[in-house]
Amino acid sequence: MKPEIPAPTVGEFAPEESATLWDLEERFWTGGADSARRMTARGAVFVFPYPAGILQGDAIWREKDVAQRWRSVEMSERYLTSEGEIAALAYRVSAERAGEPIHEAVCTSTYLREDGTWLRLTHQQTPAR
Repeated sequence: MKPEIPAPTVGEFAPEESATLWDLEERFWTGGADSARRMTARGAVFVFPYPAGILQGDAIWREKDVAQRWRSVEMSERYLTSEGEIAALAYRVSAERAGEPIHEAVCTSTYLREDGTWLRLTHQQTPAR
């Protein structure tokens, strides 16, 4: 008789795996556009407030709000869940860049682990003000 292998519990992550995902998410906001592009799956879908709307593929990187990175971000109310090779992050963000008002939003990002590398598959922002 084979020993029963318990099913993985949704949302359980080793602390270092959790830290890796949150670091990727922060670098998405503050790193250069090339860095953000490398961390994003080819067919990724992003949803931004109007006028940007729903973007996919290369259209993501042509949108000024995506291409122009943020000087600083503060993430709070962080949530992380996972199932197999997929992880979803949800959080509130306060982001700042030169010459613009503070950007406050609630966000979600979904990551897919492919060959040991986490790639962003989706990202969504809803204004929090």
